[in-house]
Amino acid sequence: METGTSENAGQTAGQAAGEPVWIGLPPGLLRMRRLLLVVWLGLLTIGTGLLLGLLTGPGWAAFALLPLAVLLWGWPMLGRNWRSWRYAERADDLLISRGVLWQEETVVPYGRMQLVEVTSGPVERHFGLASVQLHTAAAATDARIPGLDPAEAERLRDRLTELGEARSAGL
Repeated sequence: METGTSENAGQTAGQAAGEPVWIGLPPGLLRMRRLLLVVWLGLLTIGTGLLLGLLTGPGWAAFALLPLAVLLWGWPMLGRNWRSWRYAERADDLLISRGVLWQEETVVPYGRMQLVEVTSGPVERHFGLASVQLHTAAAATDARIPGLDPAEAERLRDRLTELGEARSAGL
């Protein structure tokens, strides 16, 4: 509990210094992506093993270990990717940062937002997640924040819409 207090104190000090307060994505997104990885590559491993085993013999069935190797490599990579995603609300814009090898930071000015929508597909709904999609005047600055809690996604949509209307009213 003391850790959260010191983190909040650090965030307040950082915010006072003009640094953005970054918010990471919830762990539900990581769980969903890892489950999908296991399901798809698990099925591919079984299907490849059975197909090659029946058609060419047990020696060739060893190639079924390739999807399993991809699964073992992908598990920690999904964690690294999930940790790289974060967003921050500032006075005039929204920052979205992502990427492990190629880090990308998108700055979306509130006054340039034309549409903010919350989407949730069937798998996301099952895991209690939603995504916020930002559409701007320039297609190059369109942005997306995946895997948010639906209440946070709706709060963010409402806040961004409100700020966008306020900033664009002066144009």
